[in-house]
Amino acid sequence: MKNKTEKTNVMRVLDSLKVAYTGHEYEADSTLTGEQIAGILGEDVASVFKTLVTRGKSGQYYVFVIPVAEELHLKKAASVVGEKSVEMIKQKELLPLTGYVHGGCSPIGMKKKFPTYIHETASGLEKMYVSGGKVGMQIELAPSDLMQAAACKLADLV
Repeated sequence: MKNKTEKTNVMRVLDSLKVAYTGHEYEADSTLTGEQIAGILGEDVASVFKTLVTRGKSGQYYVFVIPVAEELHLKKAASVVGEKSVEMIKQKELLPLTGYVHGGCSPIGMKKKFPTYIHETASGLEKMYVSGGKVGMQIELAPSDLMQAAACKLADLV
């Protein structure tokens, strides 16, 4: 019997782009905090990022990728995308909109492509972690590879 991790959509997208990554699977449930996940990975919380989906005043959706220990600064985020304001979407909207569940949302491989911004501290990292597309899976990759795979722009978001 094979003990091989089933490929997530995130992994399939990265494979198709020939992007190097390492998948890290762990026993988890959606109640774990980002800080706890960093501990499980044995990594600094500054290198583990969460993916947040928002809606602007115009109705346009935006994706923000920030360090797990930080909070999205909504005014800065709105300014970056040229909106009067942005707000977090409701949890029940996440799956139909992105194809991902809460705790497993990745900036890579969403159902539709949305303008995506990553906190500027990522540019100083050698490697970073984002959700692998399901609860209990993190993807380790170079920030430049994430920026290519998810068409991210750097911005001050926290």
